Amino acid sequence: MKTRGFTLIEILVALAIVAVALTAGLQATSALTRNAQRQSDLLFAHICAENELVKTRLSRQMPGVGDSTVACEQAGRNLTVAVSVQPTPNPNFRRVDAQVLDGTSPILRLSTVVGRH
Repeated sequence: MKTRGFTLIEILVALAIVAVALTAGLQATSALTRNAQRQSDLLFAHICAENELVKTRLSRQMPGVGDSTVACEQAGRNLTVAVSVQPTPNPNFRRVDAQVLDGTSPILRLSTVVGRH
């Protein structure tokens, strides 16, 4: 009785199929990890930007036109908020933009309009 095993070609084909499946799984896992990190970045950036805009609204003063930067630490991450105040056609209002940066990479920009109180 002759027993027949797998040939070297069959084993190599099976290994190639497993390698392709593992590579696809690794890429999917990597994409999920990047997406989770991006969501985390956006959440912290939103908190920083919203804090600056609320601070401007609560000051009860018309903000001066110009640009400034503010450091913001969230969950151990150091972010920078670039605040830009611009005039509007109506002198009773100013546009305030808060752009959150991670180093030099922009993450998020929020805008609001502040009026005279």
